[in-house]
Amino acid sequence: YLEIAIVAKKHNIPVLLPDNPREIIEVLAGYKPEIGVLVAYGKIIPQSIIDLFPYGILNLHPSLLPIYRGPTPIEQAILDGASKTGVSIMQLVKAMDAGPIYDQKEVVIKNYESKQELTEHLLISGGKLMIETLEKVLSSSLAPNPQNEASATYTSLIDKKNGMVDWHKPAIELERQIRAFATWPQSRATIYSQSLAPLDVIITAANLDIPYPTKLLPGQISYRDGQLLVGTATTPLQIVTLKVPGKNELTAQAFANGYLTKHP
Repeated sequence: YLEIAIVAKKHNIPVLLPDNPREIIEVLAGYKPEIGVLVAYGKIIPQSIIDLFPYGILNLHPSLLPIYRGPTPIEQAILDGASKTGVSIMQLVKAMDAGPIYDQKEVVIKNYESKQELTEHLLISGGKLMIETLEKVLSSSLAPNPQNEASATYTSLIDKKNGMVDWHKPAIELERQIRAFATWPQSRATIYSQSLAPLDVIITAANLDIPYPTKLLPGQISYRDGQLLVGTATTPLQIVTLKVPGKNELTAQAFANGYLTKHP
């Protein structure tokens, strides 16, 4: 929250950091607020706080609701191989991500776009849309529309075990996993070759565009012409960057120079 606190201080805006939102009900009521904005809070807002705002609380959600309700819409869109996602501005209600929608905007998911990159694009798009929506709501020129409950899909919390790489899965699924979990929980895997004992690594970037046909067993690596490939259930996956736990991130070439030539 440091960046928010810096901007708030510059504009003499108070910053409240309660462990429980109910702790600040009286303080918020004292401000006589008209409208609220909620972004990436991750906790349930009590109805008693929602009721403090005559125009309600506008919630920015990084998906095209009712698709991808829940805590991990960005990761799930990447895992599903979706070509697009988006942002929704909805009216906050007690039920999770179920409030009526004021406006939405699509965002194209680019090839090999990581979670961090997609998050940044969604935040920029969502910030602009939020400002536009706020003005319309306060002027009573925009009314929300209810979501289609029949079309709702839900995402789940991500656990550390979700980051374990199973080389017996198709390459396309693994490439998506690596992008979706790049920040956390990361993609942890074991690789091996004739010149390398089984080694645990974290794959930080990969792609599917291998330069030549190669047949490798799941988890087996091959380094050739500057390309580090690993076998999967389908075609090999090209590892672009990776790291040994506790070490700095390496390019495929740096990893090959440091590990494949030094380990018999």
